Amino acid sequence: MGNIQELFLNTIGIFNESFPPIMDGVALTTQNYAYWLHKKNIPVCVVTPKAPNYSENEPFPVYRYTSLPLLGRKPYRLGLPDIDLALKTELNQTPFGLVHAHSPFSSGRLALQIAKKRKIPLVATFHSKYRDDFQRAVQNKLIAKQMLKQIMPFFDKADEVWIPQASVEETIREYGYKGKLIVVDNGNDFSTDEPIEPMQRTAREKFNVADHEMFLLFVGQHIWEKNTRLIVESLAMIRDLPFKMFFVGIGYAQSDLMQLVDKLDLNEKVRFDGLITDRNELKQYFAAADLFLFPSIYDNAPLVVREAGALYTPSVLVRGSSAADIVTDNFNGFLTENSVDSFATKLRELMSQPEIVKNAGVQASKTIARSWENVTEEVLDRYKNLIQRKWHK
Repeated sequence: MGNIQELFLNTIGIFNESFPPIMDGVALTTQNYAYWLHKKNIPVCVVTPKAPNYSENEPFPVYRYTSLPLLGRKPYRLGLPDIDLALKTELNQTPFGLVHAHSPFSSGRLALQIAKKRKIPLVATFHSKYRDDFQRAVQNKLIAKQMLKQIMPFFDKADEVWIPQASVEETIREYGYKGKLIVVDNGNDFSTDEPIEPMQRTAREKFNVADHEMFLLFVGQHIWEKNTRLIVESLAMIRDLPFKMFFVGIGYAQSDLMQLVDKLDLNEKVRFDGLITDRNELKQYFAAADLFLFPSIYDNAPLVVREAGALYTPSVLVRGSSAADIVTDNFNGFLTENSVDSFATKLRELMSQPEIVKNAGVQASKTIARSWENVTEEVLDRYKNLIQRKWHK
């Protein structure tokens, strides 16, 4: 294949099921991998399902393939690359040197086909608790278990399997994967060297939150799996305290969540601001917030906890959850038990101790916030080693 200096003359292909305008954590990871590889003059492209009525705005090629709405999972799409002749033409003309799949579904299968045909390395990152997703979709544990068995062999066929933090190993081992795992952290694009106080002050004024009010924030899919009901029910127990709660995102449970807020008489304290796709606008929410509330026990390695930390906002998480793996209680974040009483009690304590909250935010910015540019240097080094090993074989 040539001299080692030619390692990155060929294209790195980043494959995933979600990509903007879908703005979940894995979509943002995919986008930032591609953006920073491109920024470092590495030929790169993204391969993902088509999004209706969306205009591409990336500095690198994005190859989209035929898709259909995924019932009950809006805005996600069911990818159908095998019937897309235009896509096949594009990919046949692309000189891939390595493919990296962030999903085991249609995009992952496509990446595997390319890797086998061209004898190039395949990296697979394990991001999600797929069994939980399947079970919610089919409402049957046995069927969900069978569906899981269909996707796990994909990871066995990869040259390397990456996980975004060490605690994710427990999930993938539980699913049956026995091979080697490599931890590659997620980064974030909110890291800043600027003083946080002016940014926070401006953002709080924009959102009309008074100095004496605690700004509480949740960003993510509005689904029950993320323990969003616990947040609202906990807020009802501290409604006597001065706070404003902002929910950012969309999801199948949003309407029910809003009804719960109304039922618990929290309308004056809780806002639902919908999906925010503008990263600069979303950054203002994180900057304004005093606490990021994320009691999810569903997520493996949520990007939003790192994004909050980058802007000096500590998170309140459930003890023992994967999300809590990067947090030390009362140092760079706060942990509670998975109950309304425990969560509400913790919020009440923290609202009376603003200095402890502030100090935890400072430590979060130092300990859990790593820039995507820095992560990409590690990614490139791993890609190089993998390509070299493949060449030698």
